[in-house]
Amino acid sequence: MLRALIWDVDGTLAETEIQGHRVAFNEAFAAAGLPWCWDEALYRRLLQVAGGRERILHYLRTARPPLPGRWRDPATWEELARRLHRDKNARYARLVAEGRIPLRPGVRRLLAEARAAGLRQAVATTTSPENVEALLRHALGAEAEGLFKAVVAGDMVPAKKPAPDAYLLALERLGLPAEACLALEDTPQGLAAARAAGLVTVVTSEEPGPFSGAALVVGHLGDPGRPAPVRDDPYRVLAAGGMVDLAALRRLHRAARGRG
Repeated sequence: MLRALIWDVDGTLAETEIQGHRVAFNEAFAAAGLPWCWDEALYRRLLQVAGGRERILHYLRTARPPLPGRWRDPATWEELARRLHRDKNARYARLVAEGRIPLRPGVRRLLAEARAAGLRQAVATTTSPENVEALLRHALGAEAEGLFKAVVAGDMVPAKKPAPDAYLLALERLGLPAEACLALEDTPQGLAAARAAGLVTVVTSEEPGPFSGAALVVGHLGDPGRPAPVRDDPYRVLAAGGMVDLAALRRLHRAARGRG
């Protein structure tokens, strides 16, 4: 029986990556006097690296962008990445507070449905606790109070996605086995992490994937008058169209668990 939903944050709960984190990264680069600009195409490639600080380090090591002064020494790059990431997080929090990062279609509806039905809900993300708090406070307001029984962020576990650590800790804090839960993700790395933790996983993303092993892939969760764009539905839970609602997730969970 389905007893809990475990949500990813960036790209799953809200449209945070391209219009949020990417913008904040570029603002932080400019403030530091760095002539870098991550356009959408580059940023989508960098999203294959989990974690903002790790993303900066990967960019430094692979792209070898122009650097001023002492930052040319690779021995300083860890410090530079940490400074830039701290500033980026502050700028991201401002973007969220200004209401510039909306929840994705169907998210508010499904959160409320699950809460009304008594399901437990948790967050398992690679982003920082500060980013999670800022998003939940400003995107959900009073609705966020007591909504999530566990919030597991990237720095709370030894390894970030695609490792399953965040999901395993979320399951531990929920006090539930993987068989009783369902994950919602938006990237191949997140899908791999959830699957490695033993979770039936729904992917909600406009990106092409690959999303092998997902129990359902949709462009978004859908809302009344705005059906979910179905991209892969092996259990045919949305064969008649509509939204990814709690009834559909329960059908999906039963079907996926029934086939092992």
